[in-house]
Amino acid sequence: MSSNENYKFEGWVGVDKSAVDGKMVWQSYNPKSWEETDIDIEITHCGICGSDLHTLRSGWGETNYPCVVGHEIVGKAVRVGSKVNGIKVNDRVGVGAQCDSCLGRKEDCEDCESGLENHCSYITPTYDGKFLNGDKSYGGYAKYHRSPSHFVFKIPDALPSSAAAPMLCGGVTTYSPLKNNGCGPGKRVGIVGVGGLGHFGILWAKALDADHVVGISRRGDKREDALKLGADAYIATEEEKDWETKYAHSLDLIVCTVSSTKLPLSKYLQLLRTKGRYVQVGVPEGPLPAVHAFELIMKGVTIGGSSIGSPNEIREMLQLAADRNVRPWIEERPMKEANTAVVDMKDGKARYRYVLFN
Repeated sequence: MSSNENYKFEGWVGVDKSAVDGKMVWQSYNPKSWEETDIDIEITHCGICGSDLHTLRSGWGETNYPCVVGHEIVGKAVRVGSKVNGIKVNDRVGVGAQCDSCLGRKEDCEDCESGLENHCSYITPTYDGKFLNGDKSYGGYAKYHRSPSHFVFKIPDALPSSAAAPMLCGGVTTYSPLKNNGCGPGKRVGIVGVGGLGHFGILWAKALDADHVVGISRRGDKREDALKLGADAYIATEEEKDWETKYAHSLDLIVCTVSSTKLPLSKYLQLLRTKGRYVQVGVPEGPLPAVHAFELIMKGVTIGGSSIGSPNEIREMLQLAADRNVRPWIEERPMKEANTAVVDMKDGKARYRYVLFN
C-alpha cells in the first residue's frame, strides 16, 4: 500500500454544454473521499467514447456540471487501499464506464450477487455519477483517477495500454451482447454501424469464431475497412436496393451500435432468421422507431438491449484480446489536445477510436 498522496486531481472539465464544442477547461477538482477499498490511478491513456460527447452536451439529460468525462481509463496504480485484494502499487490497471455498484451495501441485491453489477439499481457511472456516500464521480480526461477496487482491472501483459483503454467501454459494450446471445461457431452475425462501437463488434464476432459476419452501414465508404476488420460481407443500406429482401432470413443475431432515432429497425428485423435476436447497444437521444407486433411474432424474433458489461466479462474480454491478438483501430492524441480531439470525434473523423495519452 502507498499512502503518500503527493499529487493532485486535475483534468479537462466541462462547465456547460459548450464543452462539446472544444471548450473544456483544465482545472483541479476533488475526487471521492478516500476509502480503504479504493485505488488511485496515474492515468497514461483514456479513450474518447461517444458517451463523452452525449454527456458534455447534456444529450441524455441534464449533466451535473462541472464534469470530467472519460471512462476508458488505463494507467498505473499509485495508491492501493489496505482492503484491496489482487492489485498492488505499480500494477497496470484500467477502469471502464462503471466504477461502483451497491455490492449489497444498500440492500440485498440480486444483480450484484449474481455477478451482474452492471445492472445494479445503484450503479455509479465513472463520471457524472454519485457514489453511495454522496460524492461525485470524475472521469479520465485527467492526470489521476480514484475508483473503488471492485471495478479496477489488471491489464494483461500482452495487451498494449492504448489498445486496452477503448475496450473498457466500447469493447465490452459489443463483446457482452455477442457473448451472451450465442455468437460463436455456426452463427451468422450482423453488426449495424461500422464505427467506434461497430468495428469492435466485427473484431469480437470473428474472435468468437462466428461462421459469417456482416458489416451493415448506410454507405459503402466503410466496406473496405469492414472487410479488413474481418467481416465476410457488407451491406450499404442507402446504396443497395431492396437489401432487406435480398438478405432476408440470413442472420441469427444482429447487434446495433447506431445511436439514431431514424434507423430502419423494421428492415433490420427482416434480416433475422426464425428465433433470431436483435440487440440494441447504441443509445440515441430519443425513442427508437416503432415496430408492429407481427414483425416479432411471425418469426419469433426478440428485441433486446445490453448495457456495458460485468466485471467478470471485462476480465474475460481483456484475456480474449490478449490471447487472440484483438487490436482496435485507434489514433493516439495527446491529453493536452483533448478539446481538439473531442471536436474531431463529434465531426466523425475518428477511424475508429481516439485514445488520449499523458
